[in-house]
Amino acid sequence: MSDGRMISAFLEAQAAERGGAENTLLAYGRDLKDASEWLAGRGLDFTRAGRTDIEAYLVHCDAQGFSRATRARRLSALKQIYRFAFEEGLRGDNPTLQIAGPGRDKRLPETLDLAEVDRLLDAATRLGRTEADRLRNTCLMELLYATGMRVSELVSLPLSAARGDPHMLLIRGKGGKERMVPLSPPAREALADWLDHREATEEARRLNGEKPSPHLFASRGKSGHLTRHGFYALIKEIAVVAGISPARVTPHRLRHAFATHLLENGADLRAIQTFLGHADVATTEIYTHVLEERLRALVLDHHPLAGD
Repeated sequence: MSDGRMISAFLEAQAAERGGAENTLLAYGRDLKDASEWLAGRGLDFTRAGRTDIEAYLVHCDAQGFSRATRARRLSALKQIYRFAFEEGLRGDNPTLQIAGPGRDKRLPETLDLAEVDRLLDAATRLGRTEADRLRNTCLMELLYATGMRVSELVSLPLSAARGDPHMLLIRGKGGKERMVPLSPPAREALADWLDHREATEEARRLNGEKPSPHLFASRGKSGHLTRHGFYALIKEIAVVAGISPARVTPHRLRHAFATHLLENGADLRAIQTFLGHADVATTEIYTHVLEERLRALVLDHHPLAGD
């Protein structure tokens, strides 16, 4: 089997059997294509490459200056496809079985303080050429901060999840796993205002014979809803209006702010894990280190003996 056919079969299996998210599958495809092209340059393919060949590829990635996280992700993709090849009888062995990954950089996630979040939420109410734009922007930002959703989860929310003034929002996360996250009063108000406007718009579309959209944040693009890239650009505009450097503001940083602020106010780590949709509480524990770092900085900045 050629590398191209093996990659296609692997991705189809990931999508069908494991419920792989589209973004994850695209990342696997890019990483495996790069590895395949490197092996082809040495007269090899996935069926003939051995452990030393895979390790040489990883050394090549290191020499290219790729981060540890990128190299770890590429090795993960290779481990996954070779496990698939072994299980499907395409190979009699798995050459990646004993290859250790480079690990990940132990960097603490950067976040935003409460005052900055307040400025962003206020800016969202003012950004937009029309009332519809402002209502949508406000709803997007309030939901993001109130729930800590991933941006892909936010922009693809179905309309059905938001009907009836919900106190809890049903979110479909990675691998199709669902979780319930409570909504704050400001988020519920912003959601209700957006839904009122959206219902009026949808009614006008129905009268014109157009099919209503099933998405909360509908668009005319291929996906049918606001894209991740579209929201990424929008949040940068909101940052400018808020007077905050756009480089400091990303959708994922709002997710970090959600978790950090909950922890600062005494929330249980297991609850935060559930809200964020983390499979392992160890992933959530990084926020305890963020809090410890903040407390340490507070002491160093303000304690009278810190200079000594």
